[in-house]
Amino acid sequence: MADAVNVATEGYQQPSAGTAGVNSQVPGAPTTVSAAAGATGGVGSGNFIQSDIDQELFKFKSDDTPLMQLMLKAKKVKVKSPVVKHYQIDEPRSSFLTEADLAATTAQQAVLPLSTSDQNIPQPYGTLLVKGVDGYDESGQNKTPGKDLMLFVVDHDNASGNPIVRAVNGPKNSTEDEYCSVPAIPAGSRIIILANALYETQKYVSPDLIVPQPVEVFLQKRGMNQIVSDYYEAQKKEIPFSKALIAEAAITDFKVRCNRTLYAGRKSKIKVRTPNVGMQDVYFSEGVRYQVRKELKHNGKWTVEDIIALAKMIFTGEDVPKSVIWLAGKNLMESIQTIDYKNHPEIQITSKKNEAVGWTVTNFHTVFGDFEIKHDPTLDRLMWSNSGLIVDPSRLVHYQYAAEHSSSDRIEGEEATREAILVWDALALKGSCHIWVNGEGDDEASAPDAYVFWDSEEAPDEPTEGAIYYLLQDCAGIAGGAMKGEMWQYKDGKWVEFTGMVSAQ
Repeated sequence: MADAVNVATEGYQQPSAGTAGVNSQVPGAPTTVSAAAGATGGVGSGNFIQSDIDQELFKFKSDDTPLMQLMLKAKKVKVKSPVVKHYQIDEPRSSFLTEADLAATTAQQAVLPLSTSDQNIPQPYGTLLVKGVDGYDESGQNKTPGKDLMLFVVDHDNASGNPIVRAVNGPKNSTEDEYCSVPAIPAGSRIIILANALYETQKYVSPDLIVPQPVEVFLQKRGMNQIVSDYYEAQKKEIPFSKALIAEAAITDFKVRCNRTLYAGRKSKIKVRTPNVGMQDVYFSEGVRYQVRKELKHNGKWTVEDIIALAKMIFTGEDVPKSVIWLAGKNLMESIQTIDYKNHPEIQITSKKNEAVGWTVTNFHTVFGDFEIKHDPTLDRLMWSNSGLIVDPSRLVHYQYAAEHSSSDRIEGEEATREAILVWDALALKGSCHIWVNGEGDDEASAPDAYVFWDSEEAPDEPTEGAIYYLLQDCAGIAGGAMKGEMWQYKDGKWVEFTGMVSAQ
């Protein structure tokens, strides 16, 4: 009898523990009657009868993979290579800063000092508004407080590449002068880009210079295999779950792993030696966690003021989305739900169904715009329970090298069939409206632009170089004009007002 037991159990794979610690997982095992029996309570293959089990465990759960659901709904772009040049094109620039002081001159024109990356934005016959520098009245003798100086671009300086400008409403030596001179413009002055102005018979004008910089996106090939024995297929009417439900369970596991990759995958490419076709490349896609250009660092409990400030950041300024979905970890979700809103009746919290993806979401209505908040269990699995991704679904791109396809092949020498699903794709972000809310404390920023809520009249003792501080109250410690609701950046050892332009990729 002992020998019979050894023979019967030889090769049996002990189920391993799942997420909840239940020994229900049989990774890599083919779907045979014996394997299925072992995974469902040890019912022997000779006594495989219909039993009462929770079939809901094997159903497809799209709510567990919301980011992947958004990808499947996103714009699909068919490509011919696993390496794609992705253009994260943003809205056109509306302003830039002067890099150095421009001294007042009695000449009719002057060279406007700009950074190398900005000097080609102003084109000839364009007009610019210099914020904070007063213009002059028509006589050119008296300043007009509150009416900013306007400049007219005439050419570019051959030596420096900077634009040559004339003042439209600048000072004049005499009221009879035809032209204005250029007054002093301090370093760091904000220059607003206005429309061009053409002469009477002009027809042609230089095009606005828009040269987007591409980023390489790697498409990752992912696959799922399952093996079903002929005997299992023949007995499926007598066993506790059908082949379809097992397939759903396998696909669910495949999808949740892919959902984690969409968040946290790291871009790379390595070579592997294959048994039949020699050296091959394996591509790894970059997760959206590391594609986002804005990161809000937030520690501690959320407040109404935080939510309103976040809405203002998203729905004002550059690259404003029409709507956003906030995929949140469980701790972040709890913190938002427990905010006391009694003093802010304008904020409405309702439950609604997102018809596009079929979820039930919590809708937060603010005067700036609405958040649709959805719990994503994947963030909890990635140890990002205090964090979340605010994403505009209309600014997602789903690159596909090969469309998803399945195959079914007989295994040579076995009474079994191998079924496979193969996907070769990547998810990429467009624009700069997406925000990663980082609540994990010491995590490194994923993007060049890190945002921090600052609720104090005093400046930070040790401000982070390059960080952007959103002021929840007036902060004289930063600057005399640093007002509540503004954003200030600590850059090159000094404070400058930040107006929303994110860094280049």
